[in-house]
Amino acid sequence: MKRTISTLIKAAAITTSTLACSTALAADKPDQVTIGYFLEWPTANQVAQVEKHYDKAMGVDVEWRAFDSGAAMSAAMASGDVDMAYSQGLVPFTVAVSQGLPITMVGIAVSYAENDNCVVGKGAGISKDNAKDLEGKSVSVPFGTVAHYKMLRVMSHLGVDSTKVRLLDMAPADGAAALMRDDVAMACGWGGALRRMKNFGEVLMSADEQESIGIRVFDVISASNRFAEEYPEMVTKFLQVTDNANRSYATNPAPAQPIIAKASGLSLDESNQILALFDFPLKDDQLSQAWMGGTVQSFTKEVADFFVKHKQIPKALADYSATIDSSYYSNVN
Repeated sequence: MKRTISTLIKAAAITTSTLACSTALAADKPDQVTIGYFLEWPTANQVAQVEKHYDKAMGVDVEWRAFDSGAAMSAAMASGDVDMAYSQGLVPFTVAVSQGLPITMVGIAVSYAENDNCVVGKGAGISKDNAKDLEGKSVSVPFGTVAHYKMLRVMSHLGVDSTKVRLLDMAPADGAAALMRDDVAMACGWGGALRRMKNFGEVLMSADEQESIGIRVFDVISASNRFAEEYPEMVTKFLQVTDNANRSYATNPAPAQPIIAKASGLSLDESNQILALFDFPLKDDQLSQAWMGGTVQSFTKEVADFFVKHKQIPKALADYSATIDSSYYSNVN
């Protein structure tokens, strides 16, 4: 079981303080840029990842480092081990900045709803109609993630007291295995792990039902403040390559799909089924009121306040605008 977000936050804060005391003047470019991402999470930009378009545009070697949670991404950026994260969940980003970690949202990676959910085991005999029966039972969910937020929102809506549920902090792959063994009544996750979960049960609430009660699901592109401030042009170039990849995929997805499947560690069929549920916003959409022009800022505040109410974080910021910066995307051609 991976470390909790609180442990990761504390460790990162200590390392960040040490880094701040010892940082020398920045060179024109770093020797290498490290980007955090998820396996089993196919995205349009993975063609550019494989074909090293990022390396060429940014003028440095780009290392792609896989993580199993957005909380770990936050900690790695704060510690200086990772410069940017692609497709970090909004929830781990919100938790991190609420606790003072020095990272900034610079773009939207992907919008999705069907590809992040909770599945009740076939033997549990539980549906949304008798969801209160989850009280006293075990549920696996990666803490501090979009899946965690959605689960709490759904339980609240269905009248379940989440404090009476035995919540287990488990990565989605481990949760899928636990559901298969009947070790948990319900497992929450995303991507390939969610597909495996569905072999052993049914979703508690559909994505459409969740959206009808105001649950939004999207991942962000984030950067450590140190990296963004020292190398703003590299952040913009990263976003430029990403936007180009998204446009290319929207125009002609078929040639890209086998490359994406291989890069994500999935079969072509699995990858394509997940991609069909994804939307990759382009520059104009990203800068519109519907996204970074205002809606993302207000929704981030809503998420933070919800987590405070459920005692997942001690406090929320008064305003999240300072942690979300669309200027890097504004400079994309």
